Amino acid sequence: MAKPDDRSDNVRKLQDSIQNTILKFREGQDYLSEHADEISGEEKHQIEEKNARRLNSISGFREEVKDEASDRQQ
Repeated sequence: MAKPDDRSDNVRKLQDSIQNTILKFREGQDYLSEHADEISGEEKHQIEEKNARRLNSISGFREEVKDEASDRQQ
């Protein structure tokens, strides 16, 4: 038998994901700031691309939080 769909903690899980992604973004930025002249252009590019994807993910997570909040109000 399938488990019932329990979405009661989705907003909390999404907020945790947002915080973790923000932390990883900041770590990437800090690494670039501290080691920009020590790393290859390719590594720098990879970190910048990863951080761009992180920003995109954060935006998506925030949209999901809004959707979850509006679903609860209905």
